Amino acid sequence: MTTGAKFERAKAIMARLRAPGGCPWDREQTFDTIKRYTLEETYEVLEAIDNRDWKELTGELGDLLLQVLFYAEMAEEQGSFTIDDVLDALSNKLIHRHPHVFGDTKADDSAQVLKNWEALKAEEKRKSLQTNGEAPQPRPALLLESVSTKMPALQEAHKISSKAAHVGFDWPEVQGLFEKLTEETRELQEHLQGLSPTDAGKPEIPAQLHEKVEGEVGDLFFVLVNIARYLSVDPESALRKTNRKFRRRFGWMEEQLRGQGRTLEQATPEEMEALWQQSKTLEVSKP
Repeated sequence: MTTGAKFERAKAIMARLRAPGGCPWDREQTFDTIKRYTLEETYEVLEAIDNRDWKELTGELGDLLLQVLFYAEMAEEQGSFTIDDVLDALSNKLIHRHPHVFGDTKADDSAQVLKNWEALKAEEKRKSLQTNGEAPQPRPALLLESVSTKMPALQEAHKISSKAAHVGFDWPEVQGLFEKLTEETRELQEHLQGLSPTDAGKPEIPAQLHEKVEGEVGDLFFVLVNIARYLSVDPESALRKTNRKFRRRFGWMEEQLRGQGRTLEQATPEEMEALWQQSKTLEVSKP
């Protein structure tokens, strides 16, 4: 069976599920109810990639493709567009936005490719407004207006800082970012100076100071995202890996205490720290 035939088969299965006499659950879904599954499937794709689990990735990519087929089927039912329109739009966009491959434009490196890409996107948006008969914008669109505010905060920070960097608003070297990190850390510490500790040992932050502290913590995150971008590290992926590492080590620590007939609450901070260090040592010693 050819790739095209396999795609047509998947499309036909989706149509059958939504047709009268098909699956009750699939028939009840709308664009809004499917959105959360699209997000979930996207993260499962990313996790499979992080794990280098290629067999799992095959299935997860299929689940992600299902989301596209689902949206296209619902759109065709209401007469908005079809999967053919989606494929045509994709192919035309790829060709149009790669003039250095399909045309005469020159791009010697990826930075120039991205710069050309942004210029083409802006031109496409301008032409789209004219074609749809919409009134022209009273001013040119601002650079960061194209970045969605609905994506995860780390991803949004990475996206907007990348766009700013593409037009030259960036640190000349990574050392400047580390200096900025030190500066932001110091500013946060200054806000916390003189605060009385709670029974748990944490600083008791007055309501009027909370917003400033929140802002300083946000600044720390933003600088860290910029460091990740500068080092070509995806911050979302890096944090997910650290989360899994913490889960693994913490779980091992809890299992050791259970083996002693004890719970986490019954262990002292010093005992938990010792077990934590053991968990790290065991991971390092693994082949």
